[in-house]
Amino acid sequence: MATRSRYAGKVVIVTGGGRGIGAGIVRAFVESGAQVVICDKDELGGQALEQELPGTVFLLCDVTQEEDVRTLISETVRRFGSLDCVVNNAGYHPPPQWPEETSTQGFRQLLELNLLGTYTLTKLALPHLRKSHGNVINISSLVGGIGQSQAVPYVATKGAVTAMTKALALDESQYGVRVNCISPGNIWTPLWEELAASTPDPKATVREGTMAQPLGRMGQPAEVGAAAVFLASEASFCTGIELLVTGGAELGYGCKARWSVPLEAPVTPF
Repeated sequence: MATRSRYAGKVVIVTGGGRGIGAGIVRAFVESGAQVVICDKDELGGQALEQELPGTVFLLCDVTQEEDVRTLISETVRRFGSLDCVVNNAGYHPPPQWPEETSTQGFRQLLELNLLGTYTLTKLALPHLRKSHGNVINISSLVGGIGQSQAVPYVATKGAVTAMTKALALDESQYGVRVNCISPGNIWTPLWEELAASTPDPKATVREGTMAQPLGRMGQPAEVGAAAVFLASEASFCTGIELLVTGGAELGYGCKARWSVPLEAPVTPF
């Protein structure tokens, strides 16, 4: 019963909540006693989770469409009377691509989803969060801070989410609204599985992803969910932080070059 009292009676919106990390976050908040609005543009996944989990409501919403987001917030407040927490989880990681393979249009679409969708929902939710002294949790990514090969647009959007979190935390502190972000590393989700399947050797890709963590495994969506509930319910003196949920993937030295230069080779001056 103690678990269900951690965030009892609070109202939470989770975008991209129909599967993967989003579904893990939804489950964690339900277990904490919260009423959760599952926002997703995947109707089947969202409805299935709504039927499975008492205390949830599914609302069809594309976070790249501002009118959808306005409706999401107004309908949430109409049903529950308040809003305490927004989790901006909706996002996408494209398959690996070198810079010359990317397109301006593809980059723009990713910005609309990964960055501007987070901005729009947060901006429109703030009047309600200020009333409740609530909080915002943005789902960023470890690679937003350390980089990732063949993922320039994705890394750029996630780095921007982390930076925006800090700026929003400064602006909203005067209203008692906390703004934090979680940066997951390798979390085993349907999207991770799909990305692995698109590579020449999926089994080798999964093994590489597994061995990237000193803990010797990938994380689970439930572990990101537990971090989100912690930030919402217990981290009352934390704002503007980036919480790494990575299994230590960023620690230590590792093989990063695809070629080697002889030690006796001259150094090219700048």
